[in-house]
Amino acid sequence: MGVTSYSDEYTSTIPPARLFKALIVDSHNLIPKLMPLAIKSIEITGDGGAGSTRQINFAEGNQVKYMKNRVDELDEKNFSFKYSMIEGNGTMDKLEKITYEVKFETTPDGGSKSKMTSTYYTKGDFELTEEEVKAGKEKALAMYKAVEGYLLQNPEAYIS
Repeated sequence: MGVTSYSDEYTSTIPPARLFKALIVDSHNLIPKLMPLAIKSIEITGDGGAGSTRQINFAEGNQVKYMKNRVDELDEKNFSFKYSMIEGNGTMDKLEKITYEVKFETTPDGGSKSKMTSTYYTKGDFELTEEEVKAGKEKALAMYKAVEGYLLQNPEAYIS
């Protein structure tokens, strides 16, 4: 088994509380509305906190039909979220799991900086290519940008 980690940072003018609430806490409602051509639905089993699962069902025509994530930690006070991809067609034959850690911090201008670390645990001697990692990053960034755009256009949405 090989283990490979990647980290990224994104900045936004949106405060961490709004981004966290929209992108993490209420993603099961918001993301399918914003990205219907990519994501059909997100089903939560449990209360949404640690130990819950989130199954993302992709829209027709996608190579991957679904993926299931286990929530490892959800800290709404500190805007941090840890989860593991534990199931999904088309990926789990090569990967044991992928873990993600996301943390939103306030920037001096009142916006936010989000830090994300992805750790890939591969099976056997399988090696992840840079293209595969890049494709995953691009999909995550597209979701982030869709939510950010929605929040910019709807300044009253997800205000605590």
